[in-house]
Amino acid sequence: MGNSALKAHLETAQKTGVFQLTGKGLTEFPEELQKLTSNLRTIDLSNNKIELLPPLIGKFSLLKSLVLNNNKLTALPEELCRLKKLETLHLNGNHLRQLPAAFGQLSALKTLNLSGNQLRTVPTQLCGLRHLDVVDLSKNQIQNVPDSVGELQAIELNLNQNQISQISVQISHCPRLKVLRLEENCLELSMLPQSILSDSQISLLAVEGNLFEIKKLRELEGYDKYMERFTATKKKFA
Repeated sequence: MGNSALKAHLETAQKTGVFQLTGKGLTEFPEELQKLTSNLRTIDLSNNKIELLPPLIGKFSLLKSLVLNNNKLTALPEELCRLKKLETLHLNGNHLRQLPAAFGQLSALKTLNLSGNQLRTVPTQLCGLRHLDVVDLSKNQIQNVPDSVGELQAIELNLNQNQISQISVQISHCPRLKVLRLEENCLELSMLPQSILSDSQISLLAVEGNLFEIKKLRELEGYDKYMERFTATKKKFA
């Protein structure tokens, strides 16, 4: 891509606060963006070949949305965690194995998409995020859901297409969790905490494609209570 094209993108971004450059084969984060650290509210560099985010990313103090789907990121810099206004972070289809230690400092974060990475567990850092609404961890390599999940504030947690065979009973204590997606995992029915049915806020539990028949779920104690929540929610949105 020529310099003149990039220049045009930068000029537009300066006016609009949005920098979007997708599917251009970029191998690195455009350095030229450092001129716009105090302008940009949205950066979208999806469908490129970016392997590293520079520490510079922490300087975009107004950034609300960062979209880096389908790149080649293997790690995220700690500096990313300085983005106090960041509400949306899309990192689907990268090679991430973990999140930075300070990730819980992204205090404004509402939507986090990490589908199609190489995470092996539900990152404990997510539990510190008070405004988190939707977390997508589908298509990773997660094998179990740890006790710390009980502090997760999210409304929706997507764990479809992982390798989960164990789930902490603490998941029933998530204060705001309404939608739990666990389709296509390695769950035996005996490993599904019954308190999810009998004693949680969850009103949509998706568990198709595990190691049990769905009709067996209906025989579990607490299923009636779950169905009451499910039906009440359906009526609300009907």
